[in-house]
Amino acid sequence: MNILVTGAKGQLGTHVRLGSEQSRHQYLFTDIEDLDITNIDSIRHYVAQNNVEAIVNCAAYTNVDRAESDEEAADKVNHIAVGHLAKAMVEVGGLLVHVSTDYVFGGNRNNTPCSEGEQVNPTGVYGRTKLLGEQAIVASGCRYLMFRTAWLYSEYGKNFCKTMLALTAAKPSLTVVFDQVGTPTYAGDLAKAIVTILENDMTDGKEGLYHYSNEGVCSWYDFAKEIARQSGHSDCDIQPCHSNEYPSPVVRPSYSVLDKTKFKQTFGIRVPYWTDSLAACLHNIKQIEK
Repeated sequence: MNILVTGAKGQLGTHVRLGSEQSRHQYLFTDIEDLDITNIDSIRHYVAQNNVEAIVNCAAYTNVDRAESDEEAADKVNHIAVGHLAKAMVEVGGLLVHVSTDYVFGGNRNNTPCSEGEQVNPTGVYGRTKLLGEQAIVASGCRYLMFRTAWLYSEYGKNFCKTMLALTAAKPSLTVVFDQVGTPTYAGDLAKAIVTILENDMTDGKEGLYHYSNEGVCSWYDFAKEIARQSGHSDCDIQPCHSNEYPSPVVRPSYSVLDKTKFKQTFGIRVPYWTDSLAACLHNIKQIEK
């Protein structure tokens, strides 16, 4: 099977590339300079030229704050382009694997993990455009696997883990919000799950929406404390603070822990605990830096 991966230079796309190196399938990796996914004709041409049978869409506009003043750009990538990819797969009878976000629950005041059937309630442009992308896929009638995830990080790209790693090494003290609760998700784990599902032909009859994050629950404050602890940056004094102490143009989810029961029961794939995956990521960062 020929599988197109979009957004291949991002943190998730990079892990899909690394995880598929021994695959029996043919993976084709593109980024915006290789393929403009906001142009339906470009997608159709690429799909036809390369006999693409599945697309793993790792491309997204993820700057949550900037999206508030750049809605057109966010909508093009998170909504319009996703609809194009879905339409292209409908036309060839292919499969679209798409990654969405916990931000579709942004306005909910939950205290229990969010299931796939939970009422969506995005509060900002990022969450709204990602939800529109989800809806475009469903409306297209294409075969799809959709994975909502949260707090994605890795050794690649720009993310909270790498930012905290640098700050706790350089600063004597930090304040980090404690009133936003979720689950850090290592991009390597999500990529491995996607590749495993494709590699083992686990898609037939299992198309639909799933939640995937690592196991466990924490706040951004807890996440930062664990990064510092595991990396040996104990000299940095990390203190909790409220979200309103860091004004933002968008309201972020206060509780967006994802219920992964459906994913685990359907695919039988073990989901790692978040601190174990953090340890693996920090180890990989050290290896890269050598």
